[in-house]
Order: sequence, then structure tokens, then C-alpha cells
Amino acid sequence: MSPFPRRLWWFASAICAVAALAAGLLGFSERHQAFPFGAALVFGALVVFSAHREVALPQGAYLSPAFMVCMAAMVVFQHDGSLLAPLLVGMLNGLLLSGLTKATWGWIPFNAALSGLALLGAALVFGALPPVMRDTVPLALVAALPPALTDFTVRAGLILASYRIELGRLPREVVRELVPMGVQVFPFAMVGLFLGRLYLALGPTVLVLIIVPILIAREMFSSYMQVKQSHDETVQLLIRALEQKDPYTAGHAERVAVYAGYIGEELDFLPARMDRLRFGALMHDIGKLVVPNQLLNKPGKLTEEEFARVRIHEGVSVQMLSHIDFLRPIALHAHSDAMKFDPDNLDHPIEPYIIMVADAYDAMTSTRSYRKALTQEVAFKELRDKSGKQFHPACAEALIRAIEKRNEVHGKGHEEESHFEHAPEVGLGSAGLGDLLPDEKAKQ
Repeated sequence: MSPFPRRLWWFASAICAVAALAAGLLGFSERHQAFPFGAALVFGALVVFSAHREVALPQGAYLSPAFMVCMAAMVVFQHDGSLLAPLLVGMLNGLLLSGLTKATWGWIPFNAALSGLALLGAALVFGALPPVMRDTVPLALVAALPPALTDFTVRAGLILASYRIELGRLPREVVRELVPMGVQVFPFAMVGLFLGRLYLALGPTVLVLIIVPILIAREMFSSYMQVKQSHDETVQLLIRALEQKDPYTAGHAERVAVYAGYIGEELDFLPARMDRLRFGALMHDIGKLVVPNQLLNKPGKLTEEEFARVRIHEGVSVQMLSHIDFLRPIALHAHSDAMKFDPDNLDHPIEPYIIMVADAYDAMTSTRSYRKALTQEVAFKELRDKSGKQFHPACAEALIRAIEKRNEVHGKGHEEESHFEHAPEVGLGSAGLGDLLPDEKAKQ
């Protein structure tokens, strides 16, 4: 848990004040009805328990089954006619004490108020739905969507506002991470509503049906994340080895992975497919570990023999990736034969074409040993000129669209670093350096 930013104190105080005011008003309006103490204690304890069963995600985020419990509590409290109870139970969802220090305690009231207001909003929306939707099982599954979206919208809105206040801007990566999370909460909401209905039908004895799935889901997801982390560590180990041998090639692979990710997002790839694409892009040049540096970074023309030796890295890449279980599916992405665009082969996977476009774009917009970086305008023109022949048209346009959408500028005059300061302004081959046959390269 990171230290609580000073700039957020007034914002956190405002959110806490709103939550306290809501609790006071609801307490006053519900003073003549019986407060569901038993259910509030049960679900409050269960929310605190499940919130501490969180699993660490990449980029420092966390996932816990507490949202599912909150949705179950919302159903029960709606039956009791109380809105104060979901507000209070939601606030308990923010009482995450692990990693708490003097510098981080400010997150406790911030998260508590945020979670309480989010669940209160969800409860208001759920209570406004027609009774037939809440009480009929098939329709109840559909009824999970509005309160789940309300909870997510309140949370996401306050989180984005906090980033805006703290940093003065909205980090793109935060926005991109929040969108898929909004989709992922819906299954939890459906399960939560189902468990809430079971609680109303069977009473507290159904708690075992809630606790056991929490523990099982947590352990299964934790195991999945450990496997995923080991995969990432393996890839990073290979990238570090490549970086030690040739810093340019390692940096090139990482940039190709970023550009390939841009294309994948434009083509609406799902997360699992995006992971495979990222691995394929990072590893497409890993075979260069066996190529001598004097050939990789030769400023002049390669002889036919030298060019053939450099081409060996493609086969080595395929062999290396084929011997690593989780990388085996993307092994062929590392061979240029798989990247040759064939408009007549409709069954050809698009991932190698994506990597080829990303690879060519970075090759053009970065300084190589044989020439300085080209401008972004030249690179865009080359991608469009060769679309349908050398490059997959949809992939080329997706990359250009994604870069323009992000207002990014690459190439000459915009490189973060250059490993070849003395490279000539004009080098070998065409701008893309990918449309020449091996024998043509050797003759030039």
C-alpha cells in the first residue's frame, strides 16, 4: 500500500462527509423500522473476511471476492427495506488493514467511504427495479447488471477523480484497466444475487455456500496468478539475457510488444489473446542470442554468407520457444515465413501479421547501425504503400490509428535513446527494410 497523497486529503474528507451525511439521513428516515442487526453483523463480518482474501494482480491492483458478498447483502437488505445497512456493510469493504502504516492509514476512510457510497448506489438502483425482475430467477440474473454497473460507475468515477486531483491528469493505463474490470464484475454480481436469494430462503445456514466458494475461488485465482507471474518472469529473463547481449534488440522487442498491443486493442482482442500476442512480440527476435554482435550491428552491407547467418536466428527462435510449454503456441510467430502477408490464405492467424507491422514500424522509426531513424510520416507512408502486399492492411491502419489517437510521435527527432550515434543518414534497402529478398540484400 503506497503512502496516502497529501493532495487527496480534502477529496477524501469530502467523500467521508458525504457518506456520513447519507448515513445520518438514512438513519433518521429508518428510525421507525427495525434495523437488520443480525444480517448486518453476518454480512459485515463476511465482507471483512473476504476483503482480506484478496489476490495481487499485475500493475499493483488487487481482486477480492468481497464484491460478491456485497451483492448478496444488497439482496438481503432490500428485502428488509433498509438502505443504511448496505451503506455500512459497503464501508466495511474498505477496511483493509493489511500493509497499514502511519503513512498509509488515509486510504482506510477513503476506501471505506468510496465502497459504502458505491454499494448504496447499487442498492438504490436494485430497489427501483420492478419486483418481477428481482423475484424471478431468470430475470434476477438480468437484474444483476444495473446495480453492478452502478457500483462500478461510482467506484470508477471517484477513483478517476482522485487520479485527476493527485496527478492533474488521467493516466491512460488506469482508464484502460478500469474498462475490462467493469465487464468482469458482472459474473460476481450474478453469483452474489443468487447467494442473497439463497440466504433469504434458507437462512444463515447457507453461509457455508458463500464461504467455501470464496476460499476455493481465491486459491484457484491465486494459483493462476502465480503461474502467470512465472510466465512473465521467464519472458523477462530471456529479455534481460538479450539486453545483456544487445541493448538495441531488447529495447526493440519491448517497443514491438507495445505497438502490437496497440493493434490488438484496435482489433478488440480479448485479454488472453492479448497476452499471447505480447509474448509473441517480445520473443520474435530471441534467436538473436546466437548471432554475433558484429553481424547484428554491422554498419555496412552484409555479404550473402553473413546474411544467411543472421537469418539463422529465426529458426533458433522457433526452436527455443517450442521447448517452453506456454510459449509453444506462438513459436511460429518468430519466423518470417509466418509473417509474409498472403491475402489468399484466409485461415492464416493474424498475430504474425501484427508483429510484422509493429516490427517494421519500430525498425523505421528507430536508429539502426546502418541508418538514422526515419520520420513518422515516412513510416506511415511506407506502411500504407505496402499494405495488401507486404503488410496486412487492417493491421497497418490499426497501428496508425492507435498512434494518432494517443498523439504519440516516434522516429527522427523523437527517440528516447539511440545506441548508434554515428549511423549514416541514409542506409540500405527501402524504408521498411522488409520487402527485399535475401539475394537482393546481398547484392546491394
